[in-house]
Amino acid sequence: MPLVNTVEMFKKAYEGGYAIGAFNVNNMEIVQGITEAAKEVNAPLILQVSSGARKYANHTYLMKLIEAAIEETGLPIAVHLDHGDSFELCKSCIDGGFTSVMIDGSHLPFKENIALTKKVVEYAHAHGVTVEGELGRLAGVEDDVKVSAEDSSYTRPEEVEEFVKGTGCDSLAIAIGTSHGAYKFTGEAKLRFDILEKVGKRLPGFPIVLHGASSVIPEYVDMINQYGGKMPGAKGVPENMLRKAASMAVCKINIDSDLRLAMTASVRKVLAENPGEFDPRKYLGPARSEIKKLVTNKLVNVLGCAGKA
Repeated sequence: MPLVNTVEMFKKAYEGGYAIGAFNVNNMEIVQGITEAAKEVNAPLILQVSSGARKYANHTYLMKLIEAAIEETGLPIAVHLDHGDSFELCKSCIDGGFTSVMIDGSHLPFKENIALTKKVVEYAHAHGVTVEGELGRLAGVEDDVKVSAEDSSYTRPEEVEEFVKGTGCDSLAIAIGTSHGAYKFTGEAKLRFDILEKVGKRLPGFPIVLHGASSVIPEYVDMINQYGGKMPGAKGVPENMLRKAASMAVCKINIDSDLRLAMTASVRKVLAENPGEFDPRKYLGPARSEIKKLVTNKLVNVLGCAGKA
């Protein structure tokens, strides 16, 4: 099966009341853990690549890893640029074989965001590639995306129709209280489902995206702290809230921090218990297995997309 874009994925997800997992990838073990989990439960996938991951792992290497995953699994997989910050970066990814891109103009004034997103959409659609836009800004840090709490803002439902009509984008990332990174909340997370409901009513049938949706699973935070790390107070979005969002208009949920935590916790544990270990296979293998366990839970119990490939 060749790479796919997100059009059919999102149509089925919206109608079925579930969401597709969009998992950020940086290396072979992460790709393998994610795709092995999806194959076992027969789930569609979006593999995301940030500009930082693309610089780290090299565009060509990542694409070849994903091609291998498709050959091994036979699953419908889309390759998506996460948080593209310029037309040039989006164009480079489209020309390089990506089937979906995000152009993040959320830091720009409304009209400038529309203009930039529309420019990317026109180029992408001419090449059969889907485009995600963004309205509203999430606080937090993820790779090159750094937004302070003061600069964050909720999506304004009254703007979404004009934005989608003016840009022609295929999906829309909104800000309803999620946050990038592992240090998310001083108290319990409170997602603005009222905003999501209003957006859904204004854009019936249109795919909505949640960024910053890792749950920062306590098991991994505790393991990291137990084996020499320092992550006091790390919190994320409760999985029951994500499942509720997936049952509404949300068709794509981004997960990155949980993958990093699962891998880091596993590696720390192996090396702490075996301080003389120097074979990467001995600590990256268990990390890959931990990612597979994590992703399986997300696909089955959170996103609801198991069996939907």
